[in-house]
Amino acid sequence: MDLLNTLVDKGLRRELPTREEALAVLATSDDDLLDVVAAAGKVRRHWFGRRVKLNYLVNLKSGLCPEDCSYCSQALGAKAGILKYTWLKPDEASQAAAAGLAGGAKRVCLVASGRGPTDRDVDRVAGTIKAIKDQNEGVEVCACLGLLSDGQAERLREAGADAYNHNLNTSEATYGDITTTHTYADRVDTVQKAHAAGLSACSGLIAGMGESDEDLIDVVFSLRELDPDSVPVNFLIPFEGTPLAKEWNLTPQRCLRILAMVRFVCPDVEVRIAGGREVHLRTMQPLALHLANSIFLGDYLTSEGQAGKADLEMIADAGFEVEGAGEVTLPQHRAHAAAAGGGCGSHESAGCGSHEGAGCGSHESAGCGSVCGTATAEPAVNEPRTDLVAVRRRGAGTDLAPNA
Repeated sequence: MDLLNTLVDKGLRRELPTREEALAVLATSDDDLLDVVAAAGKVRRHWFGRRVKLNYLVNLKSGLCPEDCSYCSQALGAKAGILKYTWLKPDEASQAAAAGLAGGAKRVCLVASGRGPTDRDVDRVAGTIKAIKDQNEGVEVCACLGLLSDGQAERLREAGADAYNHNLNTSEATYGDITTTHTYADRVDTVQKAHAAGLSACSGLIAGMGESDEDLIDVVFSLRELDPDSVPVNFLIPFEGTPLAKEWNLTPQRCLRILAMVRFVCPDVEVRIAGGREVHLRTMQPLALHLANSIFLGDYLTSEGQAGKADLEMIADAGFEVEGAGEVTLPQHRAHAAAAGGGCGSHESAGCGSHEGAGCGSHESAGCGSVCGTATAEPAVNEPRTDLVAVRRRGAGTDLAPNA
């Protein structure tokens, strides 16, 4: 297929595809799906080999968010039966992080619900970062605390944070249909603040909220322009008790095409499969490893993921290997730019990239979750799979051991 050959060549050169080429990837047929995966897989292996980076989420403060993000189980007015608790103490957060690190994670993602942190909240998180880094040499720490005020990104970096996540989620044109309590421009501003402070900027999207192919292209091209180091691709978990509970728009094939498109547009950044992979990719998760080079280990913020042991077995069975703590995730040209304090780094074709979370603080785009559903029979193909969605009842904020 001439389209795929062209996209592979551009990906190896870090050259931006045209919008028409990116749209054509989303429009390919199921008959061509394996060809699409194979082509995007060449680009993934060129920049990242067969390594899979593991990340681990710690929900520092769950629920009770004043923002009205319609995808989120923690948002204002949401009635999902999630865990709700205030700030974890530094030792509690460090203990939760240790479980993920023991399971092979090299980055800990500290997430808190809310519009954005107060200066006191930044102090809290700074103490947590110190506790984690004092006990785990070489660990990466990413913060996801919502909209940042002036100076807060710099304070987080001084405290030892390596990265900051804030997702764009969807296109600028449709953002007001998803959230009304803040704007798309607010999100862009926070990503730019993180980048300017020398943090590795992380920003991604949520697919499956009823957006068009054009909306997906818009947000991914906007991410490339922002030039973060990592891009988390979240698949909406349509949990009961939120406005998007009935939005079951994704198939495994659709998810793979979206991941392939992101890889072609953002060839040399960390593409992470984030919330919803178990719900929407299902048994096709191993194929997604040929497109993305990063996943979350175990559970998410308010929903349960598949067992951490199953994640590790999946990686090995698919012929990939867990990225070691001493290995550098990013290609040399990006890693050097980030180490020099440029955050993501820039190059002749600005790349995209992001990280796990996406809500103002801990929102479902980070994989926050959903409410349990009980199936009385095997669902038919493309029917809602509420049987695969469960509220997190273990780990941070509980007395039960975490899944890692």
